[in-house]
Amino acid sequence: MKSFPMFLALSGRRVVIAGGGEAAAQKMRLMLKTEARIEILAPAIDEEIAAAVAAGRAVHRTGPVSPAAFEGAALVFVCTGSPGADACLHALAKEAGALVNVVDRPALCDATTPSIVDRDPVVVAIGTEGTAPVLARRIKTEIEGMLDPRLGAFAALAGRLRTSVARHVAPSRRRAFWAWAMEGPWQRFRSGAERETAAALKAAIRAGGPDEEAGGRIDLVGAGPGARDLLTMRAVRRLQEADVIFYDRLVDPDVLELARRDAERVFAGKATGAHAWPQERIDRAIVAEARKGRRVVRLKSGDPSIFGRASEEMAAAEAAGIPCEIIPGVTAASAAAAALGRPLTERGETDRLVIATGTCRLGDADPDWAAMLSPGTTLALYMAAGRADEIATILRDAGLPGSVEVEIAGAVTTRRERLHRTDLASLGSEPIDAPALLLLRHSKRRAIDSQAA
Repeated sequence: MKSFPMFLALSGRRVVIAGGGEAAAQKMRLMLKTEARIEILAPAIDEEIAAAVAAGRAVHRTGPVSPAAFEGAALVFVCTGSPGADACLHALAKEAGALVNVVDRPALCDATTPSIVDRDPVVVAIGTEGTAPVLARRIKTEIEGMLDPRLGAFAALAGRLRTSVARHVAPSRRRAFWAWAMEGPWQRFRSGAERETAAALKAAIRAGGPDEEAGGRIDLVGAGPGARDLLTMRAVRRLQEADVIFYDRLVDPDVLELARRDAERVFAGKATGAHAWPQERIDRAIVAEARKGRRVVRLKSGDPSIFGRASEEMAAAEAAGIPCEIIPGVTAASAAAAALGRPLTERGETDRLVIATGTCRLGDADPDWAAMLSPGTTLALYMAAGRADEIATILRDAGLPGSVEVEIAGAVTTRRERLHRTDLASLGSEPIDAPALLLLRHSKRRAIDSQAA
């Protein structure tokens, strides 16, 4: 580590920006987030800087520049756009003993400006020591998605209450108090109940601590089709809050890397044909962990609500009196359509989407796939790879034309992605590796043309 990361106190201190163009405006925007006194040194300034000066947010100084212009400054930015002028201004600022940043000249920088995720007073700074600013912005984008927009407001509220907590809550209970505050109260705050949350926190402080302890909960989280950047922001938050994660064989290992490093991970399923946890065992396990006060994530590929047995797990949680939430995920049909480069519905072709299973519970009758696949329909069949030939025969015997388009998508959005296009006449002639989704498209226009012929 060549540079040591540190937050610089700027409240009431001078920050000098030497330059009046777009680069200077960029640095000014950054400093306007602080309580620094901003001075602009430049013969002329652009419209954005001029507006800040007119509003009293910055001071514009012209004329000859000497070391005295930089004396006492907490920070100096040099950004004239001229390499020669930048070098001269850098020398003058260093003569005054200032901390200097010269834009796009790492060798002349005492300090570099990081990419910032701003949830004031929570601030995350990402730096690459000037070597890879694009990478820093990419990391910033990922962290922006991880941090709730209301986090700063909640942190500010907590800061205002710290003195009161120190006065009314015993030292032995303060850590538990803040752990409780980051559970239920924070969840209510982020959902928009800010006033009610503040009242609840103050009441708990006056009582010397909360009546309720931070309890366990169960979240049924959709891991999406595979690629971890397709998880929702809420799904990522739940993974990072989890104490224990129960995951299935279809969850990509990259997704688990988003979880807390110290979270316990429990593999609840193995490859098809080998031993897997019965659903009843999973229900018992997630409830038992939540009863210990732990935050449990049941991580499922795709969307938990689509053939994910969410109803059994929700019922188990409800019977135990444990809070349970479904966090939706990108389902396989949507991911397959995106990978194939075409929508699930097309005006004039398919105006209905039907999602069905190709494998039912033992003893249950198969769905009426032929009735579902009327003209103008896209039929997405989950868990159908192993029965593709049987399904194709049933559909053809029911009178479905062999020209019905069939698309087979397996492991979409991952390195193992498999895509294949065929038709109903050929479906089942070759084995299909599971897991895979079947998309059958019965075009309305083709059906009409066929009847006309």
